[in-house]
Amino acid sequence: MNMEQVLKKAVNFSALIIVSSASAGLQPAEQEAIDHLLNFVSQTDCKINRNGSYHDGPEAVAHIQKKYDYFKDKIGSAEEFIDYSATKSAMSGKYYLVQCGQEEPGTTREWLLDELGNYRSRKN
Repeated sequence: MNMEQVLKKAVNFSALIIVSSASAGLQPAEQEAIDHLLNFVSQTDCKINRNGSYHDGPEAVAHIQKKYDYFKDKIGSAEEFIDYSATKSAMSGKYYLVQCGQEEPGTTREWLLDELGNYRSRKN
């Protein structure tokens, strides 16, 4: 990874923290979990397939953040964040897929739920 890519990821992550911390109504632990998931996506080397087009982590997290901002009033947990913001297209109804290396593609929902479980296990 070159310096430009590192700086781009750092800027994206900083923006996510600022925007995410401004949300109200979530318990602090749930907001921390959402922030973790946003950071996880922004730093992934996996490719996210959204409506047939592949996106890297920073591109994917930018889209997820927009959906999160739109649905924020309906979101009360990290699981709801995943369901509303990172599971499927509201327009086409197609599920988002994630491709990590040579693994078979899976749904972003399961991928993020797995990471959420890992995160919560480490927190306890």
